[in-house]
Amino acid sequence: MKLKLAIVRQRYNPFGGAERFIARALPALERAGADVTLICRKEGGWGARRVLRVDPFYIGKVWRDWSFARAARAAWRRTGFDLVQSHERIPGCDVYRAGDGVHRRWLELRSLAAPLFERLGIALNPYHRYVCAAERRLFEHPRLRAVICNSRMVSEEIRRAFRIAPEKLHVVYSGVDLAHFDPRKRAELRGSARAELGCQPRDTLFLFVGAGFARKGLGAAIEALKAANHGSFWLVVVGTDRESRRFAAQAAPLGDRVRFLGGREDVRPLYAAADCFILPSRYDPFPNTALEAFAMGLPAIVSSRCGAAEIIEPGVNGWVCEPDDVAGLARLMHEADRSMRSGSLPQAARATAERYGMDEMAGRLNALYTSLTQEAA
Repeated sequence: MKLKLAIVRQRYNPFGGAERFIARALPALERAGADVTLICRKEGGWGARRVLRVDPFYIGKVWRDWSFARAARAAWRRTGFDLVQSHERIPGCDVYRAGDGVHRRWLELRSLAAPLFERLGIALNPYHRYVCAAERRLFEHPRLRAVICNSRMVSEEIRRAFRIAPEKLHVVYSGVDLAHFDPRKRAELRGSARAELGCQPRDTLFLFVGAGFARKGLGAAIEALKAANHGSFWLVVVGTDRESRRFAAQAAPLGDRVRFLGGREDVRPLYAAADCFILPSRYDPFPNTALEAFAMGLPAIVSSRCGAAEIIEPGVNGWVCEPDDVAGLARLMHEADRSMRSGSLPQAARATAERYGMDEMAGRLNALYTSLTQEAA
């Protein structure tokens, strides 16, 4: 008998990491034997075969999240599932995937680098207060049976911050579509993609992919490019942000060597054009883009506050920097440029990704679901 699994995610954003994770995980979970229903506000974009739509009226972010949580709970209780896995902070689910990390931890880290007026704004912001309260109720709710953490970093943060039994925490790294992100595709696309950008064969392209530029460390990447003082280093930025103009102004002295390309549904041509992936995040549970870059044969520079640092072997498949360490990041950019000539980095990056295929991830998730349903029997 198939497992009846509900997966809960409020909105679809084609550039969002959690949304891309769900869209790619759904077919893998179904191949592994699960009968999956997606509970969400809108049907489009997910590729799900079964969708349970709940879209209550709201005004503002707090009402939006509260109303969806209330409606989603009512929907899964009416329908009846073996397990409910939420990707939103909704108290009362069976399984929570902590793909967004710990909001409280991100606010702590953000406040450390913020001026006084911004710290006050963070402390008084009603949405942050709502999310932190929902987060605590979620992790300490008696119905919660398992938390899927996409890195050891997130697992440890949850253990330290909340009253939760350690045996409920399960580290399951995200999966990547190894056929879609194929290094042979990189070789096929590289020439035309670089020509479209206007760079020369001798130029070294660092690729930044992500939304939320401040949290992902784009400011540090721009300053490091300045500090590296190398006329052949480029930074290509893929993603959207409300403060894009501020970051573009910061990058203006570098001229055409920093390109802001906006959101892209298919990033493979840019992985193909690039020489190194760069994401010096201030806080990042585990970006899917790091695995995509590895799968395409790109080495990566990430920060120590990024979950992807856990699978990096410095000098072999990438490097680890400290957040906001501009001088250190500039040194690693030069080291990456020198190391590209060895020829072994692409193979090591791809070999890393091959340990984290979608079917491997689905197998681990299904093993967890089986253990939970057997406990309940």
